[in-house]
Amino acid sequence: MRTLLALIGLTLALAGCAPDQPRPTQTTEATMSDATQDLLAAAASGDADGVRAAVAAGADIEARGQGGMTPLVAATKANHVEAARVLIEAGADVNAKDDIQDSAYLYAGARGHDEILRLTLEHGADLTSTNRFGGTALIPASERGLLPTVEILLKAGVDPDHINNLGWTALHEAIVLGDGSDRYVQVVRALIDGGADISIPDGDGVLPRDLAAERGYDAIVAELER
Repeated sequence: MRTLLALIGLTLALAGCAPDQPRPTQTTEATMSDATQDLLAAAASGDADGVRAAVAAGADIEARGQGGMTPLVAATKANHVEAARVLIEAGADVNAKDDIQDSAYLYAGARGHDEILRLTLEHGADLTSTNRFGGTALIPASERGLLPTVEILLKAGVDPDHINNLGWTALHEAIVLGDGSDRYVQVVRALIDGGADISIPDGDGVLPRDLAAERGYDAIVAELER
């Protein structure tokens, strides 16, 4: 039952109905300088030279545009690596979150935008920061089977045993929301080798091994028994 309620909460959150989300102050277009408007547009389109010119012209590097996104968040969500690089090197806050609690660091980690992820880690990413589901960047990376990203985050020191609002760790999500294929076997192996505690049950009290066994993920069971 708890897992069912958690999945319902996940569905509502994905629909934008998650409760108690702080909303950053959004700068209205009418109050923005021309340079700041140019910066937001250049970041969203991946125009690194335009970003550089707008920053030099005094644009507000932390201005909020559509959805409360800073220029860096906008560039990250489109995986515009060079535009993100210019912004980060100019001092953009890699931990600033938009209206749905995505920061450049969290989103890059969740989506496997590894070049931007590495830049955020080099410039002060908060490894303990969490998304709207109360999860670290490692949890959605594991859910999506993004092995290189998982390895980057583990090496950086992200806690493999953090439990999100759904009662799941990265290991739980790799099993429950994965498909048991080889890439998920490799993610589970990386998590275990990275220190994940295989004795932590999910919100319903079910151990990772049993979650894998009931889904027929024999290779994952073998990793957990290794």
